[in-house]
Amino acid sequence: MKSYYVYMVRYSDNSFYIGISNDADVRVAQHNLGTDPGSYTYTRRPVELVYASEFREVMDAIQCEKQLKKWTRAKKEALIAGDWNRIHELARCRQKE
Repeated sequence: MKSYYVYMVRYSDNSFYIGISNDADVRVAQHNLGTDPGSYTYTRRPVELVYASEFREVMDAIQCEKQLKKWTRAKKEALIAGDWNRIHELARCRQKE
């Protein structure tokens, strides 16, 4: 059965990129190759894989990717650290706004 990965990389300028791939390691290597000088990644290399999650269904991966892209930087940092208590705390703070 095919797997899909939602992955997050950190660029050299400390920004994040979130994407989907069927092989996160290969995709990160592609980001680091920098074959397109016009791409966002090109001037921000090297990139580092900081998070990946595996899915069996592509629609589940797409839904997760969309959700993570809406998260604040603080929530993304908490996810990278595996700090679920902080993620929940940040979500509660956002609901109060």
